[in-house]
Amino acid sequence: MGVTKQLSNDLKTKIVHHHGLGEGYRKLSQRFKLSVSTVDTILRKWKTTGSVQVKARSGRPRKISDRQKRRMVRTVRVNPQTSTKDLQHHLAADGVTVHRSTIRRTLHKEMLYARVMQRKPFLRPQHKQSRLRYAQAHLDKPASFWNKVLWTDETKIELFGHNKGRYAWRKKNTAFQEKHLLPTVKYGGGSIMLWGCVASAGTGNLVKVEGRMDSTQYQQILETNVQESVTKLKLRRGWIFQQDNDPKHCSKSTKAFMQRNKYNVLEWPSQSPDLNIIENLWCELKRAVHARKPSNLNELEMFCKEEWSKITSTTIQTLIGTYRKRLEAVISAKGGSTKY
Repeated sequence: MGVTKQLSNDLKTKIVHHHGLGEGYRKLSQRFKLSVSTVDTILRKWKTTGSVQVKARSGRPRKISDRQKRRMVRTVRVNPQTSTKDLQHHLAADGVTVHRSTIRRTLHKEMLYARVMQRKPFLRPQHKQSRLRYAQAHLDKPASFWNKVLWTDETKIELFGHNKGRYAWRKKNTAFQEKHLLPTVKYGGGSIMLWGCVASAGTGNLVKVEGRMDSTQYQQILETNVQESVTKLKLRRGWIFQQDNDPKHCSKSTKAFMQRNKYNVLEWPSQSPDLNIIENLWCELKRAVHARKPSNLNELEMFCKEEWSKITSTTIQTLIGTYRKRLEAVISAKGGSTKY
């Protein structure tokens, strides 16, 4: 197509004239020293439009050709982490100089958009197999089964929260006004580690972990809080204890502790925070606590306990009620990561 546009209208008219006299594409190609495809393009345009003239186009011609666009699309589909700067260098090697915004617009037209990559646990083949087995084994469990589960987990919550990616609307030259600043403290201002539990009836105990938690401290937390929470949440005989596969949860001493106390432990696949409903509640808790802007670690702990108690049983029951969808998502992903 690039060649035919440079041919004179007079030459194209001659090609059409000789074709009208009965000359075929190959003979026309030889006569005018053009490729058969060029002759075909000229004659197809004449038969379609009745003219061989190239109409004037509005706007500036595109710098990125269709071929280069296809190559860009292929590149980002093979390697989604390719940057616009990388693509800019690829085009520069072809002699094409464009701004990165042009590359973005071109990819947007192909329904390709740059988005923040989701952080998910690294899954080895054995993790995927374990997750898939769990999902298949529990897919058809009735609601009564999940209503007997005491869900547990630990989380770290920072005093000033996670500030990365926070935005503020402001005018030019107002960046250092106090309302446009995020306060920082050396070493992050500190954080606390929490252990908590929930069941369908509501939230159980929430306790601060002192120092670095090991198997001994974990067992002390369970001994002090689990039975108390089971009673508070009115879990009946046959209730099920859920925990992840953290080493301190699976140590010999912890297993012996659970056997002595007759815990009915739910078999759990490793690397599966998306299967624990309490992860959703941690997010809700952190949003509520940081909205209150605690000024020290004592306030942080107090606000956490207050906001934890405000989480309704309806919220938890909704998470349990949709648990089958999580299992279906794992099965659909063949044990891989899900949106949960």
